Amino acid sequence: MNRNRLAIALFSVLYLAPAVHRAETAAAAPQAADGASAKAEVAPRELEKVEVTANVYRDRTEAVAPTLSYDLEYFQRFEPLTVGDMLKRVPSVAFLSDVLEYDGVRMRGLDPGYTQILINGERIPGAGFDRSFFVDRIPAELVERIEIVRAHSADRSGDAIAGTLNIVLRDGYSLDGGYVRLGGLRYDDDVTRGTGGAVWGGEFGPGRLLLGANVQGRRNPKDKFSARFDEPGGTLENTEVQTDVRSGTDYSANASYVLPIDGGQLDFSAFYVRTDRLQDEDSIEYRSGIETTPNLLTINANDIDIDTTNWNVEGGWRQEAFGGDNKARIAYARYDDEQFEFEDEVEYLRDANPFPEDDRFTGDQEFRDLVDKEFSAEFWHERGDDALRWKFGVQYVGKERDTSILADRNRITIPNPPAARPVIPGTFGPFLPPPGGLNTIEEDRLDPFVKASGVSGAFEWEAGLRWQTTDVSIDDATVDADEARSEKDYDEFLPSLHLRWNLSEDDRVTGSIARSMRRPNFDLITPALLEAELGDNDLLGNPDLEPEKAWGFDLGYERRLGQRGVFGVNFFYRDITDLIEVASTGVEGSEGDGTLVLQPRNTGDGEVWGVEFDLSTPLSAFGLDDTGVFLNYSWLDSEIEDVFGERRFNDQSDYVANIGFIQDLSAWGASFGVTWRKQGEAFGRIVGEEVTTSYGADVEAFIEKRFGERLAVRLTGSNLNDASKDEVFDKFNTIDEQFDRDDDEYELETETGGPVFQLVARYTF
Repeated sequence: MNRNRLAIALFSVLYLAPAVHRAETAAAAPQAADGASAKAEVAPRELEKVEVTANVYRDRTEAVAPTLSYDLEYFQRFEPLTVGDMLKRVPSVAFLSDVLEYDGVRMRGLDPGYTQILINGERIPGAGFDRSFFVDRIPAELVERIEIVRAHSADRSGDAIAGTLNIVLRDGYSLDGGYVRLGGLRYDDDVTRGTGGAVWGGEFGPGRLLLGANVQGRRNPKDKFSARFDEPGGTLENTEVQTDVRSGTDYSANASYVLPIDGGQLDFSAFYVRTDRLQDEDSIEYRSGIETTPNLLTINANDIDIDTTNWNVEGGWRQEAFGGDNKARIAYARYDDEQFEFEDEVEYLRDANPFPEDDRFTGDQEFRDLVDKEFSAEFWHERGDDALRWKFGVQYVGKERDTSILADRNRITIPNPPAARPVIPGTFGPFLPPPGGLNTIEEDRLDPFVKASGVSGAFEWEAGLRWQTTDVSIDDATVDADEARSEKDYDEFLPSLHLRWNLSEDDRVTGSIARSMRRPNFDLITPALLEAELGDNDLLGNPDLEPEKAWGFDLGYERRLGQRGVFGVNFFYRDITDLIEVASTGVEGSEGDGTLVLQPRNTGDGEVWGVEFDLSTPLSAFGLDDTGVFLNYSWLDSEIEDVFGERRFNDQSDYVANIGFIQDLSAWGASFGVTWRKQGEAFGRIVGEEVTTSYGADVEAFIEKRFGERLAVRLTGSNLNDASKDEVFDKFNTIDEQFDRDDDEYELETETGGPVFQLVARYTF
């Protein structure tokens, strides 16, 4: 806790230091501090009629830090269900998910843990071991806009090596009026699910109120096929035919109340999201790829029942006082993830006896319960004028993450096993935690910061310093008592500098230098020993891991095209040190000769770079005011060295491309549009496995018809070209075999999903 006391002392110094600057005047207007608070100075949007413009353009922000902003209208014509569906259209965002799944954001192609996800400018807890948040848990109907912050500023958390995605939810100043949305989705397996919601905003008593609710059916039916060989180009050993259906319902609600007070305002907000989902996978394996009963190898049933809730409440106060602008905020966020998984498998041809002689049933059951709670608070004070403004404050986050995993396995040799899942009462239990399956992790963060900004002629600048201090404690009930409790503290100074040169009213150049960090994964800092986790090698956690650190550089140019169009190009570079890579402890592994106990350590360095291009504009130069086009392309690359040599950062796509258009037919009260998306090949390598992943292109289209000024009906189609996900796996037992390219198994897997059609009606009032 010593560093937290030092942080308090530093905050006190930062608070007093700007008093030497007296250039501010009492008439200086307070500037908005972040995306959420800035909305208090903007008139609410009136929903008096259906939107009729071909609005597919991103906004040009006034933030000095390089930021792209996309309003809901940029996405809404294609009726996205979730924030993940929205983000797949913006620059440099990739996903390494199943077909038609957009969950873990890979900004600039890097692992989700390198991207900071904020809601209304604040971090929220998620279920991922890498601290990531699945953006497909947030319905698109809650969102006002999405901001891509390419380089962080001192007044926001610096856990953003790849960048920050800020999801700004609607509040009382978002709109004046409301709408009702009803519709249905038709899936490739001829199943229909409903969707509906309503939002209203307006004056309520002395303030402004917004209320919203949404319910939507979710489904994703897929087919998978795997072919496994003894080595690349070798003998086909078996094939697997699999169906994978993910279905469920998402429920969400949000509320906001903004109350003006003398010289300031109070605001209260809350949102709630619940996901009820079943993942049902069934597969059959055949010997040598011969799909006949005598060559049946296994029948497998694997179901996961998921019940996840995520909610947040917060309140804020903002007031002009003490010669400047002040803001205080407190918030509580909670993430509950309950899952039950079973995997039943009947094995055939285990010996010389042909089917259906004695064979084996293997049953696995697991209960997972993860609760992640965060309490946060902040205070900042801002003063000055356009020539020089100071902002200084402190932010606190207290996190508690409780993990409970209880599992049991049962093997039974049975005669004439049934083809369906056997029902064998009373054969499971007691349920016990596997290594690392029962622990509590607590983090206390206290981050003081100071930021200065100003304007000088054509130049605008911002410079800041953030001191991130962290105290971590871990209690793991699955290890020996003398190792069960561990504590770790670390701190990092994170300076940042942003410059903007306004060449003209339409042209500007931006440059940024910032230091950022990434904290270790939760599953890597628990002191548990996981046997045969990496091939046949064991993995031992390391509570002493330090965060990864990076210096980042961004250089961009942006031009306004006419009244609504924007063109931009940006170059980025990240130099990352203290990378967490696995290393040998020199101890033999549990599987015997040739295997090792491996442990993550801060032993690596890496570089990431790329170029990002985006364009969104109406074709007014060609006399086509009702035709809007957008495209973005990001070329991505990196270099890292692991125990096997050089490679990219794991699973980084080498490019991401989006292109589309919207055509408005004003005379007919209609419009239509098409988008095309493609991301490049990605390669990942860990000890025991290497995988190359590629995706087919995704094509979407919509047709809209407006009836009067208040009703619009849209028909959208997704995955119209039956995109596939293709993976190539090289699997190894030991590090030496991986060096020698002696595959234990070589697998080719293809996953396909069909088109999805959605018919939705919106009525505004």
